[in-house]
Amino acid sequence: MDRPILQELIPIPGVWERIVAVEARLDEVTRSTDEFLTEVAQHLLHAGGKRYRPLVAQVAAELGPDRGDRPVEAGVSVELVHLGSLYHDDVIDEADSRRGRPSVNEKWSNTIAILAGDFLLARASEVAAPLGEAAVALIASTYATLCEGQVAELRYAGGLEHGADGYYQVIGGKTASLIRTSARLGAMTSGADEESIEAISDWAWEMGLVFQMTDDVLDLVADEDFIGKPAGSDIREGVYTLPVLYAAGGPDGDEIRALLGADAPTDQREIDRVIELTVSGGHVDRVVDEAVERIRVAEKAADRIASEELRAILENLDAYLLERVRAARRA
Repeated sequence: MDRPILQELIPIPGVWERIVAVEARLDEVTRSTDEFLTEVAQHLLHAGGKRYRPLVAQVAAELGPDRGDRPVEAGVSVELVHLGSLYHDDVIDEADSRRGRPSVNEKWSNTIAILAGDFLLARASEVAAPLGEAAVALIASTYATLCEGQVAELRYAGGLEHGADGYYQVIGGKTASLIRTSARLGAMTSGADEESIEAISDWAWEMGLVFQMTDDVLDLVADEDFIGKPAGSDIREGVYTLPVLYAAGGPDGDEIRALLGADAPTDQREIDRVIELTVSGGHVDRVVDEAVERIRVAEKAADRIASEELRAILENLDAYLLERVRAARRA
């Protein structure tokens, strides 16, 4: 997480005090009586990460009067779900790196990665349990939605026919659902009123889509130092995101389809050519424009929140996601 920048965008000391507490609790609850399992479970945790989901939970907690341990536990729970899902994703994708270091499946094995991911997901439920039945049910249903999104991505892998609708189905399930849950759980555990909970949930859904859209753009325009994995990784894995789907339907579509072929390309030159055609054809800009429209919808949801200070902070978070793309393109 670009913490110095975000601390300027979110000038609420309590949010950052709780983020520090989230980090301490994550270190605590990912420990096992088995030292090896502790090492594996903390492998990605200690590699860093944006901690965007716990941050959203702490911002949402400002909607209610209870800003103590319960929102912290909410943030810990959603981050554990996120971490556990990454372990499983890397096995499915046969990824060899994550956050600038070897993935768990690459360093150890697929079996170890799956078991460690299960351990993290079990800990997520354990942390959520004291928050009440509604919190546990929300975590469980969200993970089911994540699985649905993953299954959809696997069904569409290597294909170009699912188009924008299929793309949004995937990222809604895999990304936006957990970011919405992060906001919802943060607001719920702080004792926010129902109207505020619904407003922040609607905002977070749209911003979850924008979060993934901008990440997918970064995979095409940023270098490995910026994103922690090789550029074009999605293409190499046969995951064709929205800019590539648009490009495949554009004037350069025949060449792009030939490059992608029946299997995902492994030659970096072919991947670079797909990226070149996608960027030069204006398809990255088109997706950024769609992200801006999503942000406008998110801001309408935020307008239902009474706190002017919090509305301004949500606008800052909106702008932050787009600024990451601009920074990568300037680099």
